[in-house]
Order: sequence, then C-alpha cells, then structure tokens
Amino acid sequence: MKPTLLVLAAGMGSRYGGLKQIDPIGPNGEIIIDYSIFDAVKAGFGKVVFVIRKDIEDMFKEHIGSRFEGIIPVEYAYQQLDDLPNGFTVPEGRAKPWGTGHAIYAARNVVTEPFAVINADDFYGESAYKLISQKLNNITNSGIEDYSMVGFVLSNTLSENGFVSRGVCELGSDNILTTVVERTNIVKTENGAEATLENGDKLSLTGNEVVSMNFWGFTPSLFNHLEIMFTEFLSKRGSELKSEFYIPFVVDELIQKGMAKVEVLTSKDSWFGVTYPEDKESVVKSVRELIESGKYPQKLFK
Repeated sequence: MKPTLLVLAAGMGSRYGGLKQIDPIGPNGEIIIDYSIFDAVKAGFGKVVFVIRKDIEDMFKEHIGSRFEGIIPVEYAYQQLDDLPNGFTVPEGRAKPWGTGHAIYAARNVVTEPFAVINADDFYGESAYKLISQKLNNITNSGIEDYSMVGFVLSNTLSENGFVSRGVCELGSDNILTTVVERTNIVKTENGAEATLENGDKLSLTGNEVVSMNFWGFTPSLFNHLEIMFTEFLSKRGSELKSEFYIPFVVDELIQKGMAKVEVLTSKDSWFGVTYPEDKESVVKSVRELIESGKYPQKLFK
C-alpha cells in the first residue's frame, strides 16, 4: 500500500487574498504545490488528499487540483468550523478553524493508509519526501505508535520579513523526538532568534534548534488519538475564540505518555516558503538555482 500525502491547504485563500493571486515561483508558472507533488510522486506516494475549505472548493479544484489529473489520484477533505466531536458546538464569535490538529482530523474519513502531512505553501525539497516515504513503507509494530518527522534547522526557516511559528524540538538517542513545543511569533535576531510567549515574555533561541515544519509521518491510528485529544482540548479551551489545536501539541502528549515514538529524519535540502509576499523573490531565486543544478527539470509535468 503506497503512502498518501495529506496537504494542508485550508488557509490558502485567506493568506493569499484569493487563490487566483497565488504567484508562480517556477519558469513555467509552477507554484510551490507543483514541486511538492512532483517530489511526492517521485518518492512513491500513491495519492494526494487536499484539506481545504468548502468556500474555496470550486476555485481550488479549478486552479490547483486539476493540475494533477493523470499524474496522481487526488481526493479532498474539508476543514469546517463546525466539524467537532459529538457534544460540542462552535462558540458565538468564533471565526477561524481550530488549527493544524483540526485540519488533519478533517481527513479521518478519507485517509486509510500511512500518510505524510505537509503545508501547501512550504517547499521542503526532494530528500524530505524520499526519507519519509521510506519510513512510511517500513512502519514497525513495536507496541507503540511508530511516527516520524522531517526536521530542519531553525535558522534556515526564518523569514526576513516578519514572524513565523515553529515546533521547536529536542532529540534523544537515535534521533528520537523527546519533546516538541509550538512557538509562535519567532523573529530573526542578530544572535539567532527570539520567540514571544503567550504571556508576552521573550524566549531567546540560538537558531541551531531542530524545528518541525509540519512535515509529519503518521499511521491512520492518529485519528483515534486526535478524536480523544481534540475532545479534551475543547473541554478546556473550546470557549476561547482564538485557541488552536496544534499537531505538535498532540505529538508531544503522545510522546510524554509513552504512546508514540517519533523518529526525526534530517533533510539535507533547504526549506523555504512564502510566509509573506516579500518572501517570493528569494523563493524564485532558490528554485531557479535548483533547476540550474539539475535537481528539477525546466518543466515539471510534460
């Protein structure tokens, strides 16, 4: 059974001001997702599932989903604000969905095979897909969940144009993840980086930390854990209008309870993404250099 690639794309319309405004980064109008799918197909993934919103469905299928017809099977899952475990309703005034954990939860009825999770607007590089595909094809039955993550060096993932959110990781022996903490509002500094905590305190970072860029490898067993933990989260924080159910929170809790081990796979490739419109120029330059070095063809899908 070939693994599935789960692409979190529900936030695309809001981030880009509409899907039609997604700028090409390749020489023939390619966008970041094109390179992600190209690398995934090459690495042996058998299906792509896009997590999107209902209000962008038609536009997404026309401008993005249709690009991969005949290349790889494509399915869709929908992150909807009211898609909640039994007994819960959306609090009055809540406008945004519940974060990356909720986005993956939305795919629980579509994904039945080992799967990788990526962000739609992040460029991870060829080796990341190869590493996680190999892992997903060799899941061990060791009594606890056998998950994985592609890690990147924090300093290589920062934007020159504003703050970012990253899952900051600590590793034990054999590159096994011991903890991951979601840090928001991370900015580049002269000495590395700095995160602003929820209480407003500042946390200094060296820039050498291994961070999660939301590239995970899971088995379908994750959906059962998400159901339980999302229920617990909503019981505690569901009334907060801006609370988010992050996937690093889920993974970290499973690790701390001894229910999962997560192998960190280190990619040799550079990560880059368009967090801000101003990031586009450096991304275009990086893609051009990869093409010139022979990593990618001039035209991806002929």
